[in-house]
Amino acid sequence: MIERKDIVQTRNKPQKVTHRPDGTPFIAFERAVFGTLELTLDSEVEQTVTVHLGEKLAGPNTLDRVPPGCIRYRACPLTLTPGRRSYTLAIPPDARNTGEQAVLMPAHVGEVIPFRYAEIEPAAPGSLKIGDIRQLAAHYPFDDAAASFASSDNVLNAVWDMCLYTMKATSFCGVYVDGDRERIAYEADAYINQLGHYCVDTEFGIGRATLEHLVMHPTWPTEWQLHMPMMAWAEYLYSGDDGFLRTHYDDLRLRTLESLAREDGLISTQTGLVTEDLLTALHLGKPLRDIVDWPPGSFTQGGVGERDDCEMLPINTVVNAFHAHALEVMAKIARAIGRQEDASRFETQSRRVRARLNGLLFDKERGVYVDGEGGAHASLHANMFPLAFDLVPHDRLPGVVEFIKSRGMACSVYGAQYLLEALCLAGEADFALSLMTATHDRSWWNMIAVGSTMTLEAWDWKYKNNLDWNHAWGAAPCNIVPRYLMGIRPLEPGYKKVLIQPQPGSLEHAEIKLPTVRGSITMKLDSTPGKPLHLELDIPDSVQAVLRLPGSGDRVLGPGRHTLNDTPLS
Repeated sequence: MIERKDIVQTRNKPQKVTHRPDGTPFIAFERAVFGTLELTLDSEVEQTVTVHLGEKLAGPNTLDRVPPGCIRYRACPLTLTPGRRSYTLAIPPDARNTGEQAVLMPAHVGEVIPFRYAEIEPAAPGSLKIGDIRQLAAHYPFDDAAASFASSDNVLNAVWDMCLYTMKATSFCGVYVDGDRERIAYEADAYINQLGHYCVDTEFGIGRATLEHLVMHPTWPTEWQLHMPMMAWAEYLYSGDDGFLRTHYDDLRLRTLESLAREDGLISTQTGLVTEDLLTALHLGKPLRDIVDWPPGSFTQGGVGERDDCEMLPINTVVNAFHAHALEVMAKIARAIGRQEDASRFETQSRRVRARLNGLLFDKERGVYVDGEGGAHASLHANMFPLAFDLVPHDRLPGVVEFIKSRGMACSVYGAQYLLEALCLAGEADFALSLMTATHDRSWWNMIAVGSTMTLEAWDWKYKNNLDWNHAWGAAPCNIVPRYLMGIRPLEPGYKKVLIQPQPGSLEHAEIKLPTVRGSITMKLDSTPGKPLHLELDIPDSVQAVLRLPGSGDRVLGPGRHTLNDTPLS
């Protein structure tokens, strides 16, 4: 059991308390939380009542007691004594998310469930009066005022707010977990969670705890292993603390999976190189398997999963794009802690993989990457990952970008992280914005429309019929908006140097407050069509900013307030 003594509990008042025609009290809160219920009840008799908790409505003032998938509902018995008493509801544990692989709740907090609504059924009708009721929400310490974003697009604002809240609400374990169904820390889930959290708060303890946990408790997907150097580098870049890099350097080096490389540098999990010795070194109790995206197959009748029909070939383009990137990141890690010889070797190997990937896995006639060696099919994934990792040569960019745009959101909420990054890095931020503000059923707006206050595990129940409503890997806009749309990204560890490269697309106005370890960066921009860009920046002390705007050379800015209109910056 992980004892996270720093998990706190916050009490939230109900948004409304009403009584249905049958007398059943119905309680609605503003948002779902992971927690339990504190309530004061006045009972005329000794009785056992049933408290119903859940995330979803079945109708007006009616909790859905048979929700689909893994949307949560629980009936909890509560024994009352006569008179006015205060109670804290005990949540019965769920067998799956309290099992051997799960991250267990800290003992001082106890078991929780995600819920927004409650109903109370007394055993003796008319014998119960409702007093104070509170959600008792468990979460990692979180500064609600640390970050803010607002723009001229109300859909984007609502999406951002939901994603930001997801960072707070899903921190209930003290480790980034994959939602309530399993409560397991998965590397890819944790990476997207980490990037979002680091963009809205400067509390890094939960991120470090997750990294430490994943060293000894890794998960089976090949690309999830390759996320570990990326996670470690992000932690260093945002916090400025290189302690994890130094302590776990050898573990991170193993997770580039360079031991799976054949003679030309490309890796595969299907060539006999995934040995028991390697799995032991990785602390992994089961074989590696390529994932590309999830779910992989037909979760609903007629469905094709979220891989865009990607061919799962032994030499997989997505896996090797990750491998090239992990090697590049590992070179940065090695150089940062003084391992110069290793850094040079990783850089050389990354270039080698990049060259081989571009030589073997690119179809020159169609101008796209195929899914793997010997294959003919080209999926969104085989193209968006190389683009996101800057592996696409300049002369191939137009064709690859157009193909990616033609596929739309043909990936999961996880894949959306890399799709949006790829588009923004290719100068297609306006298309990325159109995806983040879409209102069809494969959108973040749909998550709000179905009634959730946290991001979903999948776009909708029909695309993954065991989904949950509390999965932070669906919260990509939480980091895409500040890092790419507003364009604020650390260039040096601890935000000593920062890039500011806004790409507001069709937004006419946007403003952001972004927390860093050196203080908040604030930016306001007006980009009304037909008018010159107006930009206001506040840069904290000891931070150097590189301002990069289209058609203009880089400008280096020091701390303080800077204003840009139609004249050069002073």
